[in-house]
Amino acid sequence: MEKRIIVFLIVSLAVIIGYDFLLKGMGLMPPPEPTQEAARTDREAPADKATAPQAIPTNSAGVATDSPIELTSPPAVTQSEKGLAGEEQTIEVDTELFRAKFSNRGAVLKSWELKRYSTAGEQGGQPVQLVYSGGRFKGPLSLVTSDQTVTTDLGTALYHVTQDVPQLDTAHPVGHVTFRYHDVQKKIDVEKQFTFHHDSYVVDIAIRTQGLTAPVDVTLGTNFGIVEWGEGFIGLMGSASLVDDKVLKETPEGEAERKGDVKWSAIQDKYFLSVLMPQKAAAALAKKEGDKLVSAGVRFATPANGSTMAMQLYAGPKEYDTLKLLNVGLEDTIDFGWFVFGSWGLVKAVAKPIFYVLRFLYEFTHNYGITIILLTLSIKLMFVPLQYKSYKSMKQMQVIQPKVLALQTKFKDDRERLNKELIKLYKDHKVNPVGGCLPMVLQMPVFVALFNILYMTIDLRQAPFMLWITDLSVQDPYYVLPIVMGATMVIQQKITPTTMDPTQAKIMLFLPVFMTFLFVNFPAGLVLYWLTNNVLTITQQVVTERLFAKKWQVAAAQGDVALIDEPKEQKSNGKRRNSPAE
Repeated sequence: MEKRIIVFLIVSLAVIIGYDFLLKGMGLMPPPEPTQEAARTDREAPADKATAPQAIPTNSAGVATDSPIELTSPPAVTQSEKGLAGEEQTIEVDTELFRAKFSNRGAVLKSWELKRYSTAGEQGGQPVQLVYSGGRFKGPLSLVTSDQTVTTDLGTALYHVTQDVPQLDTAHPVGHVTFRYHDVQKKIDVEKQFTFHHDSYVVDIAIRTQGLTAPVDVTLGTNFGIVEWGEGFIGLMGSASLVDDKVLKETPEGEAERKGDVKWSAIQDKYFLSVLMPQKAAAALAKKEGDKLVSAGVRFATPANGSTMAMQLYAGPKEYDTLKLLNVGLEDTIDFGWFVFGSWGLVKAVAKPIFYVLRFLYEFTHNYGITIILLTLSIKLMFVPLQYKSYKSMKQMQVIQPKVLALQTKFKDDRERLNKELIKLYKDHKVNPVGGCLPMVLQMPVFVALFNILYMTIDLRQAPFMLWITDLSVQDPYYVLPIVMGATMVIQQKITPTTMDPTQAKIMLFLPVFMTFLFVNFPAGLVLYWLTNNVLTITQQVVTERLFAKKWQVAAAQGDVALIDEPKEQKSNGKRRNSPAE
C-alpha cells in the first residue's frame, strides 16, 4: 500500500514540476529570445521600491474616484508647442513611478520605463522596460480603422503635439499631452489626449474623431507589458481580458474578438502587465503575432463626429493592492489558484488569507526571508496534530508489517482472501492503512497555495534576505540553499518510519537528488520555504520519537499495536490486554 502511494507521489511531483524541464531537455521547447533590455541604453538607476505609492483610479483632475472618468482639455495657457506636424518629435513624460516617451508619428508609445523596478531582479540595474523594441508591429496606443476614406494610416501619420508639464511631482501632480491630426482633403480629424498623475501608473485617455465611418481599434501593440517570457509552469503569459464578467487568460491561436461588456484587455507576464480599461467598448481584441509575440486591444463602435472614446491605461507591476483598488478585477491576473493543470478555487481561497498573513508579518520583520520562516513555522504548528497522527500511523504500520508480509505470502494466490485477512488485521490492531497519507492530503491545498504565493508574488522581487541572497525571486547564485535542502530531505527520509524493504529504501534515496537538481532553478524564497519546512519536520519527528519511542518500542516488542497510546486504566498489575489477533 505504502509503496504504491510513494510511487504515485513521485510520479505526480515529476509531472507537476518537471514537465517544462523535460521538454527543454528533449529540445522540444524553443530557446528563449534575447531579453528586451539588452538593446536598451541611457537609463537612470531606479529609486527605492519601498516608497512606491499605490496606484488608484483617478479622474483627469487627479482626484480618486470610482465613477467613470471625465476628461477635459488641458489648460491652454500652460501648453507649449512641441514641433510642427511635418517633423517627427519625441515627447517625454517623467513621473515619480515611470518615464514615458511618445512619438508624434502615430502618437504612439516608444518607451515606458518603471523607475522602481530593475531588470534581472537586481537593485541598481537598468529600469524595467515594458515596450517591446522589435519595431515590426504597430506601437502601443495606435489607432487602426478599416475606414477607406482615411488616406494615411492613423498609426503612422505625423501628429501635432502640445504639452503642459513634462515632469510631474507633488508640486505639479497632473500633466497633459495632446496629439492632433488633420486631413484637409478628407476632412478627417483625430485628437488623442493623455492625462498623467505623478503618483499613479494610471493614464486617462480621451480620443476624439471627426469624419471616420468605421469602427476604431485602440491597440496595446505587441508584447507591451511583457518584460520576459517565463519558462516556469505557474502563471500565464500573453493576452487576457474581462468581458461580461468572465476572465480569459489564454492567448488565441490567430486573432480573436470577444464582444460584450468589456472591462479590460491586457497583456501580461509573471510580474508586469499593460491594460486598457475602456469606458464603453464593443469588443476586446487579442492576436498571436508569432512565437512569444502577442498583441491586444479594444474595439470601439463607429464613433459619432465629436464623440469621445474614453479609457484608462495601466502599465506597471502586478501589485495585488494596486490592481484591486482599480476595482475592475485586474487582481485576478495574479493566479494564486494554480494546481497541476488548472486554477482551483480551493487553492485560491486558501492562498489569499496566507498572502495577507505574509504581508502582515512583513510589516514587523521588514525582511521577506525572515517572514517566510515565521510563516512556515506558523503553518507547521497549525498542522502539528495532523502530522502527529500521520507519524503514529506510519509507526503502527511498521510494527505490523511482518504480519502483513506473512499474509501476503500465505494468500498470494487468493487475492480475495488476502484482502479480507488484511482488513481483519488492520481492524484487530486498530490501524488505518491510509492514516499516514491522509493528513498530507489535507495539508496539500495549504502547501500548494504557499508555493504559488512565493512563486508568483512581485513582493519578493528585489527583496533581499541576508548575506549572498539579495533577491528572493531569483535562484540562489551559489546553490547553497538547494544543496542544504537536499541534505535535509535525506535526513528526513532516514528518520521517517517506513515499511519498505532495504532495496526500495535505497531507491528512494534518489528522490532528494532529483529534488535538489529541480530546486536549483527555483526562486530562493521558494527554496527557503521548502528548507524551513524540512527542518521543522525533522525537529518534530525527533521530538515525537523521544517522547513516544519507549511506548512504541514496548508495543512493537510485544506485538500489540493496540497498546500504543492505550489509556492507563486499561492496564493493571503489569499485565497487558491480549489483542484479538493473538
